[in-house]
Amino acid sequence: MDITFIQETFLKLLAGLPLTLNLAVLSLLGGGLLALTLNLLRATRAGSYVARSYVFLFRGTPLLIQIFMIYYGLGNISAIRHSFLWPFLRDPYWCGLLALILNDAAYTSEILRGGIRAVPAGAIEAAKVCGMSTFTILKRITLPIAVRQALPAYSNEVISMAKSTSLVSTISLMDVTGIANAEVSSTYRALEVFISAAVIYLAISLIVTKGLSLFEKYLSPDKFGARA
Repeated sequence: MDITFIQETFLKLLAGLPLTLNLAVLSLLGGGLLALTLNLLRATRAGSYVARSYVFLFRGTPLLIQIFMIYYGLGNISAIRHSFLWPFLRDPYWCGLLALILNDAAYTSEILRGGIRAVPAGAIEAAKVCGMSTFTILKRITLPIAVRQALPAYSNEVISMAKSTSLVSTISLMDVTGIANAEVSSTYRALEVFISAAVIYLAISLIVTKGLSLFEKYLSPDKFGARA
C-alpha cells in the first residue's frame, strides 16, 4: 500500500468535502422543517392520512431509487419540462438535494413524533397548575423533553444523512465519493482511494457524534434545573 499516494488522494478528496457538507446541512434543515409540517398535519384526520402515506412511501423505498426517480423520471413528464421548475430539476445538484430532503423528512418526522409522545402528560398538567403560559410550557417542558428524548435517534439520522450524500455521485455530482470514483477510474487503485474517502466520512461521523453528545448533556434535567 502506497502511503504517499493515499496522502495525495486524501487531499484531492477534500475538494469534494464542501459539497458533501453543503448537501448534508441543507438536507437536514429542509428535512427538519418538512418533518415539523408533517407532524402538524397529524392533528387532523385527513392530514394524518397524508403524513402516514408520505412516511410510508419515502421510508419504504431506497434513497437511490428516489434520486433516480427525481433526476431521470421527472424529465419524462412534459408538464414539468415546460414549467418554471425545469431549470432547477434538470440540475443534478437540486435533484440530489430535493431527494435527500424528502427522504430525511420521513425519518425525522417519526423521530419527532416519538419525542413528543415521550413528554409526560403529568409534567404538562403540573406546569399548567403552576400558572405557566403555553409558551413557557413549550419552552421549559415540552421542547426540552421532546428534543432530549429524540436526540439519540436523531444523531443516527444526522450521521446516516451525511453518509447518504455519497449517493448523489451517481448523478454526476463531484462530492467526496464522486471524486473518489473519478480517481479510481483514472488510477485503478480502488483500495487506497476508498480508504481515503472512508477516513473523511469517519471524521464527519466522529465530529457529529461528539457534538450531539455535548448538546444532549446541555439539555440534561440537571442543567435545566440549575437555570430555573
